[in-house]
Amino acid sequence: MKRVLALVLALCLALSLAACGGGNSTSQPAGGSETGSSAAEAVLTEEITIKFANYALLEDGYTEFWEGVKSGFEAQYPNITIEWVTAPYGEITNQVINMAGGGDMVDMMFGELDWIPTLEDAGLTVPVTSVLTEEYLADFYPSVLESCKVGDEIYGLPMYISPFILYYNKDLFEQAGLDPNTPPTTYDEMLTMAESLSKLTTADGNPVYPFGQTTASVAVSGASLTGMVYNFGGTVLDENGQLATGNQGLKDAFTMLQTLDEKGYNPQNAKLKDLRQLFATGQLAMYYDQSWGFNGVSSINPDAASFTASAPALKGGSGDGASILQGQVLLYMDNGDLQREACRLLTEYMLTEEVLVDYITNITPAYPAKQSMADMELNPVLQGAAGSIDNLSSAPFVAAQADLNLELCTLAQAVTVSDTDVDTAIANFEKTASGMVG
Repeated sequence: MKRVLALVLALCLALSLAACGGGNSTSQPAGGSETGSSAAEAVLTEEITIKFANYALLEDGYTEFWEGVKSGFEAQYPNITIEWVTAPYGEITNQVINMAGGGDMVDMMFGELDWIPTLEDAGLTVPVTSVLTEEYLADFYPSVLESCKVGDEIYGLPMYISPFILYYNKDLFEQAGLDPNTPPTTYDEMLTMAESLSKLTTADGNPVYPFGQTTASVAVSGASLTGMVYNFGGTVLDENGQLATGNQGLKDAFTMLQTLDEKGYNPQNAKLKDLRQLFATGQLAMYYDQSWGFNGVSSINPDAASFTASAPALKGGSGDGASILQGQVLLYMDNGDLQREACRLLTEYMLTEEVLVDYITNITPAYPAKQSMADMELNPVLQGAAGSIDNLSSAPFVAAQADLNLELCTLAQAVTVSDTDVDTAIANFEKTASGMVG
């Protein structure tokens, strides 16, 4: 698919490049050649439009930030205009691909980390080194950039990041006789605490679930399950993107998931939004989520900050509690030197403490991706898990990443809802997933 689409795009773009505001389509890094130097000078004077695909413009609570980015950047660079290309979250990637097929390729895109392999496989996104200098990229955490690679190239630049972290309810800990300032650090400690927490009920008599791990059939649940496998020192794919399921860590992770289900500790087949609902209403004591999941909790219960704390992911088996990266990323397309240079200026404008501090502190709680912003103010509920950034593992991408994540959810449901033994469930997963990699 990648080669065919790339040929189609090349033909369409050759016919429409002038209309799209392109120019020389060399892939040399901005400022890295004589042509790049010319673009660096021209971008300050020529009239340029950056087509920026961004689903967040349509979501409540985010529009003000993004319109502020547009107005602030355009005030600093009056000759450059940002033109938003919008579509709902579930449709934006298809819109970008369809536009490119018609010869109208965007210049930048704001999206999810897991979208990188889809757009790279479609032949659309280019390595970030085509746009940004090595000196600029050196400021990003190496593990963050490593998590955005397809093969040896970095295809996405995180604006902000989060591992899957542990949120816990301090009030429920106290009610269960546990120290609210001492969350569990291992799965064994969690199970011990869960026994006490499982005896609690809410004021209206509902049971309290001690622990939440999403297993519903949505791609983000598969990503969270991958994080759990890494907690135990396991893998799903090897560094070459091939299945690597014959390891104890993966088996231990799904055995733990089955144990949690057998004890009634983990809500069955729950989406992250279900776990956020339960946590916000005092029916869930601990659960795994992305940092920005707290937005969902606090929108349900505005007082959630008073009882919510965070901690790093738990250690299991022979693992050290490593987690995988989640983040919103910037992706770049190649419409020529001038467009790439304009995208470089926009990126360097956005990814500053001045622009991001309110956004990742109050709007989308998250951690900065740049080392120079390590001392940046965090949302208080994230402080307990701040050390998670130092314990990230890179999960390799495959083009069918979303489908693979869904199969991990099927595996999780097999060992919980269907009560299939772990070895059989993993063997069935291997049979189905083998056709998605390679």
